[in-house]
Amino acid sequence: MFKKIIFVLLIKLFLSTLAIANIDIKARTAILQDFLSGEILYEKEPDRSIYPASMTKIMTSIIAFDLIKSGEISLDDKFIISEKAWRLSTAGYSSMFIMVGDEVSVEDLLRGIIVASGNDACIALAEGIAGTEEEFSILMTSKAQEIGMTNTNFANSSGINDPDNYSTVRDILIMSNYLIKNHPEYYEWFSEKEFTWNRTGGDPITQGNRNPLLYKNLGADGIKTGYLAVEKYSLASSIKRKNRRLIAVGSGFETKSSRSRESLKLLTYGLTNFDLVQIAKSNEKIGKVEVWLGKQNFVDVHVDKDIYKVIKKAQKKRLKISMKYDGPIEAPIKKKQSIGKLRVVYDEDLIGEYDLLASNDIKKVNIFTKLIRSLNYLIWGDV
Repeated sequence: MFKKIIFVLLIKLFLSTLAIANIDIKARTAILQDFLSGEILYEKEPDRSIYPASMTKIMTSIIAFDLIKSGEISLDDKFIISEKAWRLSTAGYSSMFIMVGDEVSVEDLLRGIIVASGNDACIALAEGIAGTEEEFSILMTSKAQEIGMTNTNFANSSGINDPDNYSTVRDILIMSNYLIKNHPEYYEWFSEKEFTWNRTGGDPITQGNRNPLLYKNLGADGIKTGYLAVEKYSLASSIKRKNRRLIAVGSGFETKSSRSRESLKLLTYGLTNFDLVQIAKSNEKIGKVEVWLGKQNFVDVHVDKDIYKVIKKAQKKRLKISMKYDGPIEAPIKKKQSIGKLRVVYDEDLIGEYDLLASNDIKKVNIFTKLIRSLNYLIWGDV
C-alpha cells in the first residue's frame, strides 16, 4: 500500500512538471528570462553558437549610450558620412539612406539603427566614435566580455555576414538585459514603430520598425530582429505587463511568420505559467531582531537589493519566507552589519538566502547597566 501511494505521488509530480515544461519552440536555439528575478524560464540549446545578424546592433547602440552617459559624446554631435558607410545604403542592405559627406547627428544615426536597422548608420556611428569600424568592433567585444558575454565576438557593427561575428542566445539575452537596466531612457526608442529622417538634399524618409511584435498590441516594446541566409530569422524580444517584464531570444526560425509566432508563444508561456513575487525591497525594513546589552532592545533589518522570485502559477502558498539568526545579537552593532539571513523556501526547497543587514548603529550599554542586566538575567532569566 505504501509503495502504491509513493508511486501515485510521483506520477502526479511528473504530470505537474510536464504541464509546465511541455512547450516546443520551433527554433534552433532559444531562451526566456524573467527580467526582475533574473530567472530562466525556458531554454533550448542556449549556448549553441549563432550568427547574431542585426541583433548585433544592440551592442552598437550600447557603446554609444555608454559614451553619452559618461559625457564623452552627445546626441547633438554630428559625424561625417564616409564612402564606406554610404555604400551600404546602395547595395540592397537595410539602410537609413545617408549620403557621402552628410553630417548626421548621433541621435539620428541611433534611431536609424534602432528603428530602421540601417547598416549604413552603424558604420557611420562606429567611424565617428572609434575612427574605424574595426576599432569600434574591438570596443564591442570588450564590452561584451565586461558584462559576461563569454561566447561572443563582434567583427563588425551591423551584423552583416562575417564568420568572426558570432554569439549565443544566452549572450544576446545578457546584452539585452544590460541595455534595459542601464539605459531605460534610450531603450524607449526600441518601441518606436517608425522613424522619419529629414535627409540632406531630398524628401524626408519614413521607415517602419521591423520588429513584428510591436504591432500586436500585446505590450511588446523591443528589441531587435535579425536575418542572415545561413542563420535564418532571429529575434530578441521583450514584453512588459504591469510589473513584469520578460525577455526572449530565439534564432534559427525558418520564416518571418514563424519568428513572430514562436517568439510570441514563448513570451506568452512565461506570462501564463508563472507568477512573479516580490520578496523584499532594497533598504526597506523587513523586520526587527532582538539585541543584547544594547542601548536599544531591537534593531531593524533589511536587505541591500530588490528580491524577486518566479513560481508556478497559483502556487504562492508554497512560498515561505523567514529570518534566521542566532539571537539576541550582542551590541555593539554597526549599520549594514550582517546579523542573519533572510531565507526563501518554495515547496520545502531553499531557493534563496540573503544577508540581513542592520538598519542602524546600536551602541553598547555602559558597564553599570551591563552588570545590572547580567544579574537580572541570572536571577530572573530573560527579562
